[in-house]
Amino acid sequence: MIENETIKQQLNHKSIRSFTDKKLSSDEVDTLIKVAQHTATSSFMQAYSIIGVTDEEKKATLAEIAKQPYVAQASHVFVMIVDQSRNQQIASENGVDASVVSNMDRFMAGYADAILAAQNIVVAAESLALGTVFLGSLLNDAPRLIELLKLPKYTFPVLGIAIGYPNQEPQLKPRLPKEFVYSENEYPVRENLVQTLKDYDKEVTTYYDLRAANRRVDSFTNQVTNGMKHQNPVRAQLLQQIKEQKLIEK
Repeated sequence: MIENETIKQQLNHKSIRSFTDKKLSSDEVDTLIKVAQHTATSSFMQAYSIIGVTDEEKKATLAEIAKQPYVAQASHVFVMIVDQSRNQQIASENGVDASVVSNMDRFMAGYADAILAAQNIVVAAESLALGTVFLGSLLNDAPRLIELLKLPKYTFPVLGIAIGYPNQEPQLKPRLPKEFVYSENEYPVRENLVQTLKDYDKEVTTYYDLRAANRRVDSFTNQVTNGMKHQNPVRAQLLQQIKEQKLIEK
């Protein structure tokens, strides 16, 4: 395998859930946003926005929504937004019917823009010795998040990134073997996946057993199975919430 400093950093990626009191400098924040702005974007529409949450009360609310107290510790929480509002307004001001922004194709384009920019932010942040963790949990209550951030119609939150100076050094979590995530030319259909993944399950169980955090010992296939047993009732309404923001009408 080829390695350089960037690849070594990416292979050592760890989610950080404990932060020191040290705040990001304005230069650090500006750098991360500039990196995000230079991410690839579908058709150059740049159909995303980033809201940096630094207000302590708002961060506390984000922590409540996410059900993750450490979110309030972070220096910054970046919330990545699908943003068709800006382009809808530009087209309308130029006298063009902008109803096209309310279809699935445009929503997915903005969603991809936001996700790609988020990953670039994390890579850049880790290169600056900052700690990060993605917060899909902010969608636990999208309506409350929309109200908190005063998001207009034609926008919707995608995920958050908590960023700060790390106050922990967690172990590296083992990933699925390459053959389970990469194939060439066609999708490989496998039988008896639970049995086939037994060695990986043992590796994951050992990881949980050895790490310092106070958490149950678990396997990968058991986590997947248990994850199918419940659904946040608010998150179950995500499609309707997206429609209420006028991002999908067609």
